[in-house]
Amino acid sequence: MNKFTHFLKDESGATAIEYALLAGLIGVGIMAAASTLAGGVSTLMTNVGNKLSGITLP
Repeated sequence: MNKFTHFLKDESGATAIEYALLAGLIGVGIMAAASTLAGGVSTLMTNVGNKLSGITLP
């Protein structure tokens, strides 16, 4: 019974689970931000490419 009570009171794995959840939430946030910004960045690069296509080097 003593080992069982010790097992129930042991919280050493809880910290690792909390860090894993936090890392997962940060990853989801980064993915959401990247997908939101993707369209704007693509349009910006297309505009820059179009402006540079008319330039000729001497």
